[in-house]
Amino acid sequence: MTSAIKTSSGAKYAKIMSVGGYRPERIVTNAEICEHIDSSDEWIRERSGIIERRYAALDETVVDMGAAAAAQALERSGIAPEQIGMVLTANVTHPYQTPSAAAEIAYRIGAVTAGALDIAAACAGFCYGVGLGNDLVCGGTANYVIVIGVEKLSDWTDPKDRGSAFIFADGAGAVVIGPSDTPAIGPTIWGADGSQKDAITMTQSWIEYRKNGGEVFPNLVMQGQQVFRWAVSEMPKVASRALDAAGVQLADLDAFIPHQANMRITDAIAKSLKLPAHIPIARDIAYTGNTSAASVPLAMDSMLAAGEIPSGGTALLIGFGAGLVYAAQVVILP
Repeated sequence: MTSAIKTSSGAKYAKIMSVGGYRPERIVTNAEICEHIDSSDEWIRERSGIIERRYAALDETVVDMGAAAAAQALERSGIAPEQIGMVLTANVTHPYQTPSAAAEIAYRIGAVTAGALDIAAACAGFCYGVGLGNDLVCGGTANYVIVIGVEKLSDWTDPKDRGSAFIFADGAGAVVIGPSDTPAIGPTIWGADGSQKDAITMTQSWIEYRKNGGEVFPNLVMQGQQVFRWAVSEMPKVASRALDAAGVQLADLDAFIPHQANMRITDAIAKSLKLPAHIPIARDIAYTGNTSAASVPLAMDSMLAAGEIPSGGTALLIGFGAGLVYAAQVVILP
C-alpha cells in the first residue's frame, strides 16, 4: 500500500500588495487615426470615449513593457525578486508561440526561480490572473505571485480597419499578490461563451497565413455591435455574482474598475448595476485606449496615483473580451 501523498497549504487569505504601470511615450490622437480611416475625432469620441491612445515604439516589445510594469510593482511591494514563486503574464500579442513572455519577464526582473506562464484570456486575462494568483498563494504553491497584463495591439491592428483601428492601444500593468491576515480578494466569477468566438478574432490562422504565401497578415478583427450587446447584457450579471460571492454591497464599493473596452459599455454596465453616483468609475480609456489585458491594472494604477480612489478601499474588477471570456472579483486596493 502506498503512503499518503503530502499536499501544501498556504496563507489563509491573499491580497494585492502593490500595483505598477507602464505607458509608452508615443501619443496617437484621433486625428492621426483618421488619416487612415474615413472617420472623425467627434465620431470616435462619441462611439468609444477615446480622445487619444498610446503606441509602443517599433522596437519596444510585450516583454519590455511587461517587465517595466512588473519591476515597478515589485519595487513598491518591498518583496525581493527571489521571493516570487510565479509570474503570470496575461496577453495575446506576444509574437511567439513559444517561449512565453512570462518566462522572459521573470528573468528580466530577477525572479529566476519562479514558475512562469502566459494567460491567453484576452481582455479578461488580468482578472483571470488575479484569481489564479489568489489560489496559488492560498494553496501554498507560491508565497508571492506577480500578475501582469500587457499588450502591444498596434502590431496586430489594421490601421485601415474602420471597425477597430481607433480602439486598440499598447501598455502594461502589474500587481504583486501575497499573503494576507484578512480577506482581500473575493471569489473569481469566470466563464466563456465559445459560440461567439468570431466576435473578436483574427483574419486568419498562422497555418492559413503560410498556405497563402504570407500575403495577408492575420490582424485582429471585431464585430463591435455583437460585442457591445453581449457585454451590456451579460456583464452586469457577472458583476452582481462577484459582489454576491464576496458578500459586498454596491454601496460599500470605493471603486468600479472595469476593462476599458468602450466608454459606452462602461456607462451601460454601471447604469444596469444601479451603481451609486458617489462611486468612482475607471475611465482610463479616454487617454489610453483599449489595452486589452493591461487595461484594468493600468486604470487601477492611475486612479490610485491621482487620489481618485483610496488605498485599502474596496473595488469591483471585471474583464471581458475575445473568446468570449469574462472574469470578475472584488478586491481590496493596495
